[in-house]
Amino acid sequence: MINAWARATNRLDVVINGILRWDVEALYAVSESTPLRRIAPLLAGATYLGDGYLWGVLALGLILFGGPADRSYVLVGGGISIINIAIFRLFKLLFARPRPVFTTFGLRSRFMDRYSFPSGHATISFGLAFVISHCYPLLAAQVAIYLGAGTIALSRVYMKEHYPLDVICGALLGICTSASLLPVFERLFF
Repeated sequence: MINAWARATNRLDVVINGILRWDVEALYAVSESTPLRRIAPLLAGATYLGDGYLWGVLALGLILFGGPADRSYVLVGGGISIINIAIFRLFKLLFARPRPVFTTFGLRSRFMDRYSFPSGHATISFGLAFVISHCYPLLAAQVAIYLGAGTIALSRVYMKEHYPLDVICGALLGICTSASLLPVFERLFF
């Protein structure tokens, strides 16, 4: 029985190490991509938009120029985002995966969050993209908002702030949390 357990954990270690090795290789493939270098200023801007500026501008526009339903959507998106922030911060503490800029490139900063998994930018961006696409079901709006979220997530890998799996898992976390909470918040505000 102990032998079977040892073999199973050894296989799991091999799989996990393979996944982590792929994650580092994918980080380098994205961050050193020649086509992406051409749009580096766009990606740098997307990283800063993901800090909350984009969502703040959208929310302000809906509050100032939208109707009562739009204002309720802002409350729904804000409430879900607060919960998403709490969840991704808890996961960052649980997993404690150092950012690639610290481990791979040796940089240190006291201003930067130390942990990378999951990506908070991807969690919030895709969580809000889900909420917005539900509230505004126009195909053009959905495509635009998911392209924006995807660009923010890609920028985090390109800028070496996150490994690809950080943003993939962050995106899934944001979408799943938003999908779970949206019906609850809609009952509260509509």
